[in-house]
Amino acid sequence: MTVSIRRARPGDAMAMARVHLASWRNTYPTLLPASYLANLSVSREAASYEQGLALGRGGHAGFLAIADGTETPGGGVVGFVTGGFARRAGIAEGEVETLYLLDDFHGRGIGRRLMRAMASHLASLGAQSAFAWVLEGNNSRYFYERLGARAVAREVVRFAGQDLPQRAYAWDPIHLLLTATAGTRAPR
Repeated sequence: MTVSIRRARPGDAMAMARVHLASWRNTYPTLLPASYLANLSVSREAASYEQGLALGRGGHAGFLAIADGTETPGGGVVGFVTGGFARRAGIAEGEVETLYLLDDFHGRGIGRRLMRAMASHLASLGAQSAFAWVLEGNNSRYFYERLGARAVAREVVRFAGQDLPQRAYAWDPIHLLLTATAGTRAPR
């Protein structure tokens, strides 16, 4: 199986939404209400991704991981990352907004390759630092820590009818993330 990384286009939004929902339903059953997860809408998420990719505000971009010859909820898309300039000031200049990977593709270096693509994108925009918000109960925080991120902020957000603590994990300078993902190929 070959996995390629490429820049996302608005037409990829439906595949991204399918991966997003599959990832959330597998990652958050102990953090979010079952009724909330059951009622997630592929079409709503797709519309949001399509708009974000089409407008590209704040340097917003996405990158897809596509596995050749693989049938997935995302039609071969097995993961993706989105980000751009930070949506709010004070933590870092760039923000990794989402990183989703189907469970069967964890541990294969795909998340690292997606993060390399995003780090390269953010650096090309001139961002000198980057961060990602992670719910405290989400084990992906260990992935970010292995890539050299450190927790720099904590807040509680109201989501799905409950208060959830989250932490910001930052790479400051962004060179830390670029170094941690060196040896992985960024897309052309």
